[in-house]
Amino acid sequence: MNPYQQKKRWKYSLLTFAVVIASGSLFYTNYLVRNIAKSERTRAQVWAMSMKQVLASDDNDFLNYVFAVRDSSTVPAIVTDDRGDIELSRGLDPTKTNIKLEAEGNKKIIYDPAYFQSELAYMKKQHEPIKLSVLGNTWLVYYKDSALLTELKYFPYIQLSVIAIFLLTAYTAFSSSRKSEQDQVWVGLAKETAHQLGTPISSLMAWIELMKEKFNAEEDPLITEMENDVKRLEIVADRFSKIGSKPKLEELKVYDVVKDFVDYFRIRVSKNISFEMAGNPYLKAGLNVPLFDWVLENLLKNAVNAIEGKGKIKVEISGNKIKKQVFIDITDTGKGIPRSKFDTVFQPGYTTRKRGWGLGLSLTKRMIENYHDGQIFVRESELGKGTTFRIVLKHTRDDKQTAA
Repeated sequence: MNPYQQKKRWKYSLLTFAVVIASGSLFYTNYLVRNIAKSERTRAQVWAMSMKQVLASDDNDFLNYVFAVRDSSTVPAIVTDDRGDIELSRGLDPTKTNIKLEAEGNKKIIYDPAYFQSELAYMKKQHEPIKLSVLGNTWLVYYKDSALLTELKYFPYIQLSVIAIFLLTAYTAFSSSRKSEQDQVWVGLAKETAHQLGTPISSLMAWIELMKEKFNAEEDPLITEMENDVKRLEIVADRFSKIGSKPKLEELKVYDVVKDFVDYFRIRVSKNISFEMAGNPYLKAGLNVPLFDWVLENLLKNAVNAIEGKGKIKVEISGNKIKKQVFIDITDTGKGIPRSKFDTVFQPGYTTRKRGWGLGLSLTKRMIENYHDGQIFVRESELGKGTTFRIVLKHTRDDKQTAA
């Protein structure tokens, strides 16, 4: 199992564990809510029966007991007659009712119509009413959940949201800090590698010059290729030295830069693989040649590895003048990539080979996006037929003089 897949499995395991904890918390809270809701309905029924006893009994001692039971209920309730007119209420906003004294000394309760109708409609949605038969009339007792029960319903969601925000913030801060540390380590390692390569490369260049002089081999093709490879090592060292700093971009013809590297690369791979260059030769973009060659090298190596036996690699340059973009499509006739892996292939550590670090496409993506302000993605792929990677760069201008 490669490091990326192992990391992905750990993420899924932790996510599953978090879902189990959250589900357990919600299940237990809902269990408590159901039990409290049953208890509140029982209290509402007791309150309703106490009202019935108050209206039907003349026993003062018994009434005192009934009043105590009635007043102990904290469940908000409204009592209406069978026509829907409000008769009594309990546990609602006291500022919404007024007691008016009539001339004969009778008390009359005046309700705020809008408030009580709103509360009544809400109660009707929450629970079925409790029916009472009082002195030949039918009364309906509507009630709603108490403030405690309402808070308990929403508490786990609020709690889990707060925990999730905290964990997300902590994870983001930790990941950012760790990524910064890793970047510093990689930058330091890259610059040290470039420094260590400098001495043997200089020595090799000197040895090649001595060979030319001693054997009079200025035009020898083998020594010329050795010289090209040493220059290539020099370019690789230069690439590593540029990691961590903002490279300077030059306005160059994309076709020429790509063709120069393809010409260098094609003679170093199997003769069973053919190369084709096509497209507009006059489109320009901002490029850092050593780093961009590194991008092409990674993509072409992947294309070669994907081809089993004979095959073809085509590199096509095109553009969109309206969007001011230059497209570089690298197409191979290899084994292809599953659609589900289109994004995964750019993750650090992802590789389908037994050997390798799985960093090629990850570095490629970073060099295109961070250093060239462009994009790279799998444009299309079909298993058994091949893959096309597309690089998108900012189009600066066409070389009009060359075109003429």
